[in-house]
Amino acid sequence: MPLPLSTSPEVAQAQANGEPIVALESTLIAHGLPRPDNLAVAREIEQIVRRYGATPATIAVLDGTVHIGLDDTGLRRIACDDAIPKLGIRDLAVALASGGSGATTVSSTALLAIKAGIAVFATGGLGGVHRGGGYDESADLAALAGTPILVVCAGVKSILDIEATLERLESLSVTVLGYRTNRFPGFYLTDSGFPLDWRIEEAHQAAAVFRTRTDLQAGAVVVANPLPPDEQLDPGLHDRVLAAAFAAAAADGITGKAVTPYLLDSLHRATGGESLRANVTIIQRNAELAARIAGALAAG
Repeated sequence: MPLPLSTSPEVAQAQANGEPIVALESTLIAHGLPRPDNLAVAREIEQIVRRYGATPATIAVLDGTVHIGLDDTGLRRIACDDAIPKLGIRDLAVALASGGSGATTVSSTALLAIKAGIAVFATGGLGGVHRGGGYDESADLAALAGTPILVVCAGVKSILDIEATLERLESLSVTVLGYRTNRFPGFYLTDSGFPLDWRIEEAHQAAAVFRTRTDLQAGAVVVANPLPPDEQLDPGLHDRVLAAAFAAAAADGITGKAVTPYLLDSLHRATGGESLRANVTIIQRNAELAARIAGALAAG
């Protein structure tokens, strides 16, 4: 059976004309930002992509159909419906077969973007290896290993084990490029404390690496786009708040998938909204860079 897929008129027109397109995840809207800011930010991110010469394609599953590009009604539904779950790759088949709805994560957005013929994807931060050892690892990493897509992000969330995540990305042969940096960003932080092997200065260089990578072997190219130092969360404040949040999570018996939202909520409350400001700035900057890379890729 063909994949139940609906492409918005705007995205379909861009595809017909060979114009640049940027995929956007919907979990950021449904679960990554507080209401009512999430709907306004979702609209703004799409406008940024357009401003820099590309067409936005926010991806979600609605009533058993994959939507590549959402109209305002779809965006509003993803942003305002409390019942919208996260859908990783493992969840897609169930949601589609049962006529369900959900917001796509990094892993599922990457997969569906490629199935729709879209090669560039902007997000905030990747998932990765969780702290504490064991086998708690985001599905994002395995998905990127086999998906020929270029992802612009601000590294991985600073609540993760960044060193272990970089090791896993290397083991999975995911290409990681620093955009105008030799250091891997830590989402809220400009520098996670770990170096990168490869650096690019311009969008067309990222496009060239991606073309060559896809000629060689299926797999993702990650473009790590750090916040400028004057826009990052204060590192000292970040470290103090995060240490307290980990201690509180342990004391409250928070485990598994509940840990990440608990920690992020703690950061938001304890930093007086500064983490939310940084989060919005991250996706704004990544949307801009992804649009410019998509333009360079489309130009050949």
